[in-house]
Amino acid sequence: MAQRQDGGSSRLDDAARAGWLYYVAGNNQEEIARKLGVSRQTAQRLVSMSVSEGLIKVRLDHPIGQCMELGEKLKQRHALDFIDVVPSDPSAPHAIHGIAIAAAAEIERWLMPAEPTVMAIGTGRTLKAAIEQLTPMEVPHHKIVALTGSIAPDGSAAYYNVIFNIAETVKARSFPMPLPVIASSTEEREMLLRQPMIRETHALASQARVTFVGIGDLGPDAPLFKDGFISAAELRQLQKAGAVGEIVGWAFDDQGRLIDGLTNDRVASAPLPSRETSLVAAIAIGERKLPGLRAALNRRLINGLITDEWTASRLLASA
Repeated sequence: MAQRQDGGSSRLDDAARAGWLYYVAGNNQEEIARKLGVSRQTAQRLVSMSVSEGLIKVRLDHPIGQCMELGEKLKQRHALDFIDVVPSDPSAPHAIHGIAIAAAAEIERWLMPAEPTVMAIGTGRTLKAAIEQLTPMEVPHHKIVALTGSIAPDGSAAYYNVIFNIAETVKARSFPMPLPVIASSTEEREMLLRQPMIRETHALASQARVTFVGIGDLGPDAPLFKDGFISAAELRQLQKAGAVGEIVGWAFDDQGRLIDGLTNDRVASAPLPSRETSLVAAIAIGERKLPGLRAALNRRLINGLITDEWTASRLLASA
């Protein structure tokens, strides 16, 4: 192509041509430079100018675009350090498969680096589904620690405690919490927490750089109740006290404040790691989770979230 004359077009004309060639015709910067008779660096600047001057308006015509917009709004509103919003399935709006895959990808991302790290893990159905999506890997330089007990009320292994599931797939050093989720009394809890092994596990959990947890609701079908960790009478007491959600057994009200007394006096789980020095990401979707999610976000019990567009839009619609 013949060299273009310097006075043949205005700068905006050049930018418009470069923008069209890049975004519409699919040319790379080298091809644009050759066609416009300019250097590659100039072609790059012209393409950037076509967007900055509003000559080219880029629109992502795909469902993920809506998810990204919802995620950015939630991130700004709640000062989140991380968020991933996945598309909802219109035929199954509360299906957890989508966020399970997204959560598995994020867990893997934290386990890929060669630098050793400590990861803390909560419990729950959605988190268990995410662990089942993990790609097998061998990362013995990492440590994965459970935040909550692994023993069910009948003495069996708690079904939704995922530390054993993750140990089967990810060959990292794993640290279960050999405790009941909720002790039978405050005295039993204090006795258990004084054990050297438990103290060391709690201390390790506090060092976690990243934590993944579920949000348990405290409605009629609360996981703590359905799985036998609390009685119907204890659930009613928590509801009467204003509890709307729980994370690894710690019940909190609609302001995200831990409920005084009641079952919280007997929870043997480790406290959540500091949100100032680590990422604490919740994995949750659905209407039942909304009250607990709102409270956890507003109180900054969590600073990361993996959810779907239905849940994200409802969170944004609330005051």
